[in-house]
Amino acid sequence: MDKVFRQCETENLHVNRKISGIANSFLSTEKQLRQCEDHNICNCGEYAMNKFKQIISNYEQMDVTSAATKALGELDILLDWLDAY
Repeated sequence: MDKVFRQCETENLHVNRKISGIANSFLSTEKQLRQCEDHNICNCGEYAMNKFKQIISNYEQMDVTSAATKALGELDILLDWLDAY
């Protein structure tokens, strides 16, 4: 989240507010996932962790601004994947 949302500031105040709202939603989701993991009730398993590492690896190979823009543009894919688990 820090890698993406901190890099996505635009000159458009309306867009910045929308991005901030998305970031806040992810903070809430992250908190819930951490609680799930802390109480050992997470079903994510090794598959999810491998996918997460793959996403981070691909992200780090890109220019920071381009990667952040791409990540925001592909949120629907991520959300669909999360919804499946």
